[in-house]
Amino acid sequence: MTEPILVARNVQKRYGSAVAIAGIDLSIARGELFGLLGPNGAGKTTLMSILSGLADADGGTVELFGKPFRASDRDLRKRVGLATQDLAIYPDLTARENLTFFAKLYGLGGSDLTSRVAEMLAAVGLTERANDRAGTFSGGMKRRLNLAVAVVHRPEILLLDEPTTGVDPQSRNHIFEQVRAQNAAGLTVVYTSHYMEEVQALCPRIAVMDAGRVQACDTLPNLLARLDALARFRFPTAVPATLAESAGTIPGVKRATAKGNVLEVSATDLAPLLPRLLAAFSATGLETVAIDLEQPTLERVFLSLTGHELRD
Repeated sequence: MTEPILVARNVQKRYGSAVAIAGIDLSIARGELFGLLGPNGAGKTTLMSILSGLADADGGTVELFGKPFRASDRDLRKRVGLATQDLAIYPDLTARENLTFFAKLYGLGGSDLTSRVAEMLAAVGLTERANDRAGTFSGGMKRRLNLAVAVVHRPEILLLDEPTTGVDPQSRNHIFEQVRAQNAAGLTVVYTSHYMEEVQALCPRIAVMDAGRVQACDTLPNLLARLDALARFRFPTAVPATLAESAGTIPGVKRATAKGNVLEVSATDLAPLLPRLLAAFSATGLETVAIDLEQPTLERVFLSLTGHELRD
């Protein structure tokens, strides 16, 4: 990794007796596109508020650009962009007026202000609607404007909290393209989402939060390597225990379990094992009716770390 741009050390936050963050350590490298996942109530939004300077931690420290960072540090906060889960745009202002207002808050003016606003309108596909009130926009258009507002001042790090909530597939794809483009231009991005496929597609390194702690933080391949691939072989009759035992002895098979008429086999790599397994089944006179393959996915890793219970 390159030099860290953002470092959290044992960050803690409480709201009365409720613990929102129980002690988090994170290091984000300059230029990263970093994913942050967690179920409802995991503490993601609280953490994003602390990392963006909207709130201070009750314990631990945050460093931004190598300097101690707190909510009172206005100079460092100017170098951060934040797209909140709740839209931070004014519905009675036009798209151009929204961008102009926020750009002026960060000190942009003159020709630089005019050109930057035009550039961002084009980037999020709103040039033709620049003079329409944001309140008349669709959900996807509002989300795209929300993203433009977060980067209009040219921040060095961008924090995105659920940036595609309630958007159509076209707008979601456009937001993906903009996030990738901004990151390719050198912007460090921390991307928080409930959508596994988004983080899996965008982020090379990912942290999974739950109960106010980071449960795992690694590259996507390393996270996927935590789980085995699964194959479920269905037979017309109940699977004999002896078949599960013999399947379990095949080199490369980690586990073979018989459940009624299903034999479940786990392995790091199933592809080279399938011919041997099918041959072993045929030798006993049993022919498979169906085969279901389940490869490791980020969603499976997420559920293995945070559980399968509903979070409301």
